[in-house]
Amino acid sequence: MRDVYFAWLLISLIKSQVYLNYLQHCNVFSLLQVFFINFPTGLLCGEVRKAYVEFVNVSKCPLTRLKVVSKRPEFFTFGSRTAVLTPLSPSASENCSAYKTVVTESTSASVALISSALPVDFGVGVGNQSEVIDVPLPNSVLHPGTSVQLPLWLRGPDEEGVHEINFLFYYESTEKQPKICHRVLRHTAVICTSRSLNVQATVCRSNTLDDEESKGGNMLVFVDVENMNTMEAGVKEFHIVQVSSSSKHWKFQKSINLSEEKDYKLTSREKGKLCFKAVRCQLTADTHCSSGRYAFGDIVFGNEQIISSTTPCADFFFRSCLSSELNSSQQTSQVSGKSLYDETVKLIQKCNEVSLNIIVLWKAYVIEDNKQFILEGQHHVMLHTVGKEALSFPQKQEASEMVLLKFIRPENTSTIARPSAEQLSNLIKTCLHYPESFSHPFHQKSLCLVPVTLVLSNCSQTDVDVIIDLRHKMTSPEALEIHGSFTWLGQTQYKLQLQSQEVYSLQLKACFVHTGIYNLGTPRVFAKLADQATLFEASQQNSMPALIVINNI
Repeated sequence: MRDVYFAWLLISLIKSQVYLNYLQHCNVFSLLQVFFINFPTGLLCGEVRKAYVEFVNVSKCPLTRLKVVSKRPEFFTFGSRTAVLTPLSPSASENCSAYKTVVTESTSASVALISSALPVDFGVGVGNQSEVIDVPLPNSVLHPGTSVQLPLWLRGPDEEGVHEINFLFYYESTEKQPKICHRVLRHTAVICTSRSLNVQATVCRSNTLDDEESKGGNMLVFVDVENMNTMEAGVKEFHIVQVSSSSKHWKFQKSINLSEEKDYKLTSREKGKLCFKAVRCQLTADTHCSSGRYAFGDIVFGNEQIISSTTPCADFFFRSCLSSELNSSQQTSQVSGKSLYDETVKLIQKCNEVSLNIIVLWKAYVIEDNKQFILEGQHHVMLHTVGKEALSFPQKQEASEMVLLKFIRPENTSTIARPSAEQLSNLIKTCLHYPESFSHPFHQKSLCLVPVTLVLSNCSQTDVDVIIDLRHKMTSPEALEIHGSFTWLGQTQYKLQLQSQEVYSLQLKACFVHTGIYNLGTPRVFAKLADQATLFEASQQNSMPALIVINNI
């Protein structure tokens, strides 16, 4: 028994020594504490709030490689790599804007202010995992017994309700230990969000060619904003202070607004519609749209511009919109082995695609305890297709009723993908330029000649063969009434080839023999991709009448 007792005692001493050695290694390893300052428990959907987070090293060893992992990276940001850290005192930033703003001149009220940014500066793209975020410690090290306060911008989730945001802080010690390689610290934040704004946007092609900057094509963007808040959280009204665009290919040029008011106010359940002109970025002359940079065009409605290409506006845009866009593009690039037929269809379909993102920035005026507070926020809309409506937050689809499950053998029918008539019609954009009215002395000259310019824009990424037919296709008395008695003089049929994104102006002459109102929208345009064995031909004619008034002097 005595030998057994001594053996048990020896084993216990060995285990105790191992445990003491383990504790000694643990004491040498870094130990982190995290404190959240001014962290809210309630936010409006899309609201941007500035808080602070304090990191304290309570050990005797420096820590490094501090990261935070979260499944909701679009909820928070520490700022971009190029951003200058704001003052470290949370009290100094109270009642200040969470955005970087500059005072604007009154002359720039309707003209877009352009800037640019790279997604990689905000931790998005180039192999970065959006769920893993580096904490920007000074010199990447937190020394023993020291602490640092860093600004942390938060954005309320787009869906109302209660949300759990999980944080996992990962860090390592500068002194490598054989027993421990890293430590983690977990935190869960509960955020309750209330309804704010609902934003819908559509984009359509413009038929005007106003200036040199529009030669690559231009679009009209319509933005509908609705105040969904019913006086929740004491919200009195929302002010739309700025609308910005972000894209590698398009940018806002100006605002098309008939009202002279600079500020747009929306009380509960009110709606508003805004219209903007967007032009294509010129890669040869526009440095904002080169080298993978995103151009940001800011349309300011007040006297302060929020620089949308900086923290925190660009952070939340890239995290919310660009992450899903990059994932979809990577999945598309993995598909290989496409035939020439499929590539032709893809080129035609691309004419109907547009990659333009809208950022709506707002302020909410809140009354609480007889005091007025101002909240800020932003909503994002991703526009992918011309003429298709996009929402800032997709509406929930009602659950479909359960149906009887049937097992059937799918038929092996290989359907050939063909572009739709709408997609074919977007190969070439046509526009007629002519005077709305024209006066002519018919008693002196019986023939009235009016110069008309037919502008053709190639909207595809490849060369397109175009045939223009000016001959009236009159097969009924009704057609004769529509076209009247005018005719096109000179060459009546043209065959052209337009290069990618080329704009071509064709000078025509319309001939009239008496006064009246005429519709000039008679030219028919046929288009197909050049050097393609498979023929997809687009035939289009102006659906809207191009009316001209001929007067007698």
